[in-house]
Amino acid sequence: MTEDFYCDEVLSGKTAVQKVLETENVLAYYHTRPSYPVHIVAIPKKHISSLITLPEEDNELLLELLNVIKQVAAKVTEENGACRVITNIGNYQDSKHLHWHIVYGASLS
Repeated sequence: MTEDFYCDEVLSGKTAVQKVLETENVLAYYHTRPSYPVHIVAIPKKHISSLITLPEEDNELLLELLNVIKQVAAKVTEENGACRVITNIGNYQDSKHLHWHIVYGASLS
């Protein structure tokens, strides 16, 4: 896998995705290899490697990202009764681009 799948593949258009919600600076879409029956990813369109490396000047972008996550989580919860919102940091983070998973259901693996 590339170090930053989201910039290299998704945001570049090399990998087509099914969009759920998009703003000027944020994209939420159905995961290309879902691990849950409902598996949506939300990413900033600007490269930020991780939540803990987010620079102060990108706090507004983080608020926009969290607003998209909130809207998507509300929709998933309305449709399914619940959801999880997850982000990974450090060695748990496969792609070094800030991203959040909005998921519902038991793990498919």
